[in-house]
Amino acid sequence: MNSNSVEYRELSVISPEMTEEMTELYRQVGWLAPEESGAFIPRAMAGSTVALGVFDGSRLIGMGRAVSDGVSDAYIQDIAVSPDYRKRGIGGEIVRHIVAALRARGIDWIGLVGEPGTEHFYEELGFTRKPGYTLWKL
Repeated sequence: MNSNSVEYRELSVISPEMTEEMTELYRQVGWLAPEESGAFIPRAMAGSTVALGVFDGSRLIGMGRAVSDGVSDAYIQDIAVSPDYRKRGIGGEIVRHIVAALRARGIDWIGLVGEPGTEHFYEELGFTRKPGYTLWKL
């Protein structure tokens, strides 16, 4: 597989087959346990301002999305690449495609929460840490 042979597509409809593929991808990256359902995925993707799938032929090998108010602020989340396709620049391209789609909509405040160990990845893409700010979760 050549990283140039993959296709990046904004998604508007998530079919049952794609839901199964996304569920499997969530499992591959450790976001879902084998017994957990991916039934929420079509709603999550439909509720996203940008939903992106990455395909090698017809096979889903990566994805990402952003949620936004549609005007000024957005948060990138769920960047996932199948373990078989990592270290080929696909994750960075997912982020670049999402950022471009958000900017095309006039959204210029773009944030994200990265997992520990991803700092260098996001810094290479132009993101900066915000010292003094605290992540809050309810």
